[in-house]
Amino acid sequence: MSEPTRFACVLLVDRRGWVLLQERDEHAVIDPETWGMPGGHVEDGEGFEEAAYRELAEETGVDLEPGALQFWREIPTEHASYGVGSMQVYVGAVDLTDADITCGEGRQMVFVDPATVAGLELTGSAADALPAFLGSEMYSTMTP
Repeated sequence: MSEPTRFACVLLVDRRGWVLLQERDEHAVIDPETWGMPGGHVEDGEGFEEAAYRELAEETGVDLEPGALQFWREIPTEHASYGVGSMQVYVGAVDLTDADITCGEGRQMVFVDPATVAGLELTGSAADALPAFLGSEMYSTMTP
C-alpha cells in the first residue's frame, strides 16, 4: 500500500481582500484549464508548512518570512493520478500586488476579486477550500 499523497497550498490575501490564484494551463496534470491555489506536493522528509513556503516561492517568486503563513485547514484529496491523500492550506495577509508576483507555473498568477470567484472554473481542491475560506472568520480578519 502506497503512502498517501500530501499537498500544501497557500492563499495570500492582499490589502483589498483579494486572493492570489493561479490560472492553470493545458499542461497541468491535475485540473488543467482551471483556477487554483499556489502549491503542490510535499516532498519526502518535508513537512506541510515547509512545503507551503517552498511551493509559494517556486511558483510566485514570493519568499515570505517564517511565521507569515498560518495553518487554516486540512482537506482530504483524491486524484486519479495520485490516489488518496491530504492537502493542508496555509493563509497569509500580504502587502503585495500583481506586479510583485512572478508566474512560475501555469498561465497566470494574479490576485482575484472574491466577488468573481463563483464565476471561475476552480480546481477540485480550490472548489473545496476557497468558498469556505472566503466565508471564514480568519478571512474576515484579513480584509479591510
